[in-house]
Amino acid sequence: MSDSAAGHWLPLLDRAPAAIVPSRFPTAADFLEPATRAGNRRVKRAIISDIHGNLEALHAVFEDIDTQQVDSIYCLGDVVGYGPNPCECLAIVRERCSLVLLGNHDQGALFDPDGFNVGAERAIRWTRQQLERYDRQPKHAHDQLTDFLGELPRTHTEGHLLFVHGSAKRPLDEYVFPEDIYNPLKLEHIFELITRYCFQGHTHIPGVFTPAPDFTAPTLRSGETECRLPLPDSKAMVNVGSVGQPRDGDRRACYLILEDDAVRYRRVEYPFETTREKIHAIPDLDNFLGDRLAQGR
Repeated sequence: MSDSAAGHWLPLLDRAPAAIVPSRFPTAADFLEPATRAGNRRVKRAIISDIHGNLEALHAVFEDIDTQQVDSIYCLGDVVGYGPNPCECLAIVRERCSLVLLGNHDQGALFDPDGFNVGAERAIRWTRQQLERYDRQPKHAHDQLTDFLGELPRTHTEGHLLFVHGSAKRPLDEYVFPEDIYNPLKLEHIFELITRYCFQGHTHIPGVFTPAPDFTAPTLRSGETECRLPLPDSKAMVNVGSVGQPRDGDRRACYLILEDDAVRYRRVEYPFETTREKIHAIPDLDNFLGDRLAQGR
């Protein structure tokens, strides 16, 4: 540094630290930008995933969302598969959601299913038949569900927010389970691909991963319907849970609301017995797919 340059900076050294040091470090709320604003507040999003053709759960969740004054609804995929009402669920999601991503079951309904177990493969082939039957109806000539599925993106990014079905590494089909905190190398490789926050589904198990590595599940006492988890100032992967086939031991439909520097997990009762009876009445759908709804497994 020249003497003249040093002389230029010397006066700064006599100033109060606030003049040359940021007044605060960034917090979680700062990284929710560039979310557009509604008036003077940040946009409030409802995020759903893994509906799996469960019309009763989807109706119940949308009824709950309508009480929450959200600005938009995002769906992270797997609208179909396993459940008895794939066409109805797709039609509703297409109408209600401003963002819909492709899930692995959605893709399986378009192409040959890859990596599915026997029961899941039978279910997705039956689902494909239902979609084709829907699209063949003259009244749906310009309303094709398979066209809608075929145009869905695999990822969506808004500033520091990433939305996927599986993971940032493999958006369509990588599972990130709570027990992966004992596989830190796997999580490290995924977090390298995340700028700040990644919202995902696929495992049907809600909770927040941090690079520690750590996993925090939303916990609710008896009778509670909502659990608020703050977003960390570090990076995070946020699994939103499942609307139509929860697997965390709580049979209620699950979704979350993203607002400010936290997520609010919502649990919603729905008539799972109705869905189970529908599944039992369809030979191509394994009874187990209906029975598991009672236990949330």
